[in-house]
Amino acid sequence: MDKRGENGGRSTENRWRTFYGQPLNGSIGEAVEQEICKLRNEGFSFKICIGTDSQRLGDKLLFATALVFTIRGNGGYMFVKKMQDLNRYPLKERLMMEIGYSIGVAYELESLIRSYGVELEIHADINANPRFPSSVSFKDAMGYITGMGYRFVHKPDSFAASSCADIFCH
Repeated sequence: MDKRGENGGRSTENRWRTFYGQPLNGSIGEAVEQEICKLRNEGFSFKICIGTDSQRLGDKLLFATALVFTIRGNGGYMFVKKMQDLNRYPLKERLMMEIGYSIGVAYELESLIRSYGVELEIHADINANPRFPSSVSFKDAMGYITGMGYRFVHKPDSFAASSCADIFCH
């Protein structure tokens, strides 16, 4: 048996946490609904942005997905989930895996978020400028995200992926 084990080298923490590392008491859906209701009751205008980043650390590839509440005029906060993978992927495939993780979270929460009429964006850690290596995935990522019915946001505006999730990959 190789070092990747039965799950093909993928392991998931399967635990959403706050920015400060506290595990959520319930599911991510329960936490999101609670926060939506709280923000609405306090009269805030907000949206939800989901983004994933990855970083190779030795033999491991670490993925982090951030679900960010951005509150107009009041900053924001996030929930984070980390995953590890022992496989090696070409850049384009790895970037599309990041998008896949973000879309998976959005899809899981879509009916809840839409039932409250909250704006939802998928942030891709991808640059449109061909001078940057991540541009190889730009058209595919845009097609995947918009094809699933979500708003596509890329660098330099994709802070949920390129800043928030990025913090947890290092």
